[in-house]
Amino acid sequence: MEKATTIRELSEAVIGELERLGYASGTIKSYQRLYQKLLLYADERRIHHHSSEVCHRWLRDSLGIDPTLVVRRNEHEYKRNSYLPIRVCQCLTEWQLHGCLPLKRQGKLAALELPRQFKEAYDSYVALCSEAGYSKSGTYTRLNRIKRMLLFFDQHGVSSIQGISAGRISEFFRSQIELDSRTVATMLTASRVFFRHLYRKGFTQEDLSGKLPVVKANRKFRLPRIWKQEDVLSVLSSIDRGSPVGKRDYAIMMLVTRYGLRSADVKSLKLSDLRWSDNVIELKQSKTRNLLRLPLLRDVGWAIIDYLQNGRPHSEYPEVFLTCTVPIRPFGQNSCALNSILAKRVQQAGVRISNEVPKGMHSLRHTLASKMLANDVELPVISSILGHVTSEATSVYLHTDIDRLRECALDPEEVLSNETT
Repeated sequence: MEKATTIRELSEAVIGELERLGYASGTIKSYQRLYQKLLLYADERRIHHHSSEVCHRWLRDSLGIDPTLVVRRNEHEYKRNSYLPIRVCQCLTEWQLHGCLPLKRQGKLAALELPRQFKEAYDSYVALCSEAGYSKSGTYTRLNRIKRMLLFFDQHGVSSIQGISAGRISEFFRSQIELDSRTVATMLTASRVFFRHLYRKGFTQEDLSGKLPVVKANRKFRLPRIWKQEDVLSVLSSIDRGSPVGKRDYAIMMLVTRYGLRSADVKSLKLSDLRWSDNVIELKQSKTRNLLRLPLLRDVGWAIIDYLQNGRPHSEYPEVFLTCTVPIRPFGQNSCALNSILAKRVQQAGVRISNEVPKGMHSLRHTLASKMLANDVELPVISSILGHVTSEATSVYLHTDIDRLRECALDPEEVLSNETT
């Protein structure tokens, strides 16, 4: 069977796949209406074959949508009106290239095409990340940092890999100076590995990795902001556990609030990681690749059992937690799905969280660590539960226990009286 290349053939294939995956009829009709508009636009210009350029022109000329525009958070109307037209174009491209549909919204970086002059070198670095065994999430963030830098070079007239200079690199990092010191440090690390790889593979005549400054990330600059315990309990108790979605969300939040698991580890948790006979959860952490073995607490175990027996869709996927909408699948490793779940549950519970406190799942991890510290749990134990490689990463929570710090404070009058005796 010949591969579909025309806009009409691709759109028919996408609609057929949507039907096979069980998308709602209203959603499919919305796709069909947009494809009819695209076909009309293409026919008027005697264009038959699909390309990203044709789709971008249609979005701009007919719908007034710029698919590469970075939208601010408060511009909800633009996001809502532009998302579906952009996605129907993405579906055509993905089907033409890979024979499948994109399963998540593409970020603002993903929407931008990599400049052609850098593609061969970039692909070589992608292969290096794969050979090095980096985790999916680690590879994703590394590639995003490199792509951001290469787009900057393209915008500033760099026409080839050989045209990258120490001055251009310096200009790029000056443009990122407002970021957190830890973010800049990780960007420098990724860039150093990238340029060293380019030199070793012959893409550049000079090892530009030596031109990058060394920046020490200040881990103690920003203290972890934690939730009030009553707020955590209010959110948990407000979840409707009578529905499949509620059972899933409750089990997820129990894993995070009771064990402090990272979101990536919750999303990648496999059915085989639940060792029911040994009454433990055993998983390989996505960040450190170390094995984490946790006792299966009674309340967590029953929450997971309730979800598996009465809420989880029938599926051959090995992951424990799946989406509840078609197409049924595991959560994307780079998605913000768990943060969205938490935000929804906080809103439904009517809990008001201070603006200073982060609202993501990772903030619950900080909260658990601080709570354990307040209950006299030793740092090495907290480190083992959170999956930290060393206790140094855990020691930052010492600064959040204000009550303990007050106990350590000296009485100035007592100090002065001791000095005079």
